[in-house]
Amino acid sequence: MAVISSRLEEYFGVPKRPENLNPLEVLVETILSQNTNDQNCDIAFQRLKQAFPDWEKVENAPVDSIEEAIRPAGLARQKAPRIKQALRWIHNTYGSLNLDFICNWPPEKVLRTLSKLNGVGVKTISVVLMLACSKDVFPVDTHIHRITRRVGLISEKTSAEKAHHLLKEWIPKGKAFSLHINMLKLGRSICNARRPKCETCPIRDVCDYYESNINLDLESLKKLRKNTL
Repeated sequence: MAVISSRLEEYFGVPKRPENLNPLEVLVETILSQNTNDQNCDIAFQRLKQAFPDWEKVENAPVDSIEEAIRPAGLARQKAPRIKQALRWIHNTYGSLNLDFICNWPPEKVLRTLSKLNGVGVKTISVVLMLACSKDVFPVDTHIHRITRRVGLISEKTSAEKAHHLLKEWIPKGKAFSLHINMLKLGRSICNARRPKCETCPIRDVCDYYESNINLDLESLKKLRKNTL
């Protein structure tokens, strides 16, 4: 993974870590980001903040009002009650709508605690820890799950949740954020789900998928030549 991290930094650059992000806001925004793209998520998050001036207003709002505000993110009927329930649970459990304190907790404790929330899994919590708390954790989203399976770091049958636990042993110390962001860029621009652009990929020489497809193409070419002779 150190080779992959280095190659991707050479290709995409070293990403700049965001500063002064609010853990509660990142949590809500990450819930919104599930199964949608960044643009739709951003629109939904801004609509939510415009409709409700503070998080207590969201907590106390009717679910259908939250649903209407976040509709651009998709799956609003599922996400609206999850956001409302998460805010209520945080408020009831800790006395205020503030999650800043989790940045002082060990990541394992944050994972155990926030995973009690409906619709909040290891990926969502890891994103909060990485972005808002600057923790050296590695969230596995759809793109990273696909890339790490293709490269051969995990098997085809490994779930995204299990991948979080397996891949953390491979991440070079201090490189989780850079590797996560650059793998996202790779997945969105080159290692696409349907038609990966392997010929332009900076890590193709360490990728099982590329090697197997190159060999397959060579075999197909041999058969074609044999049949035409």
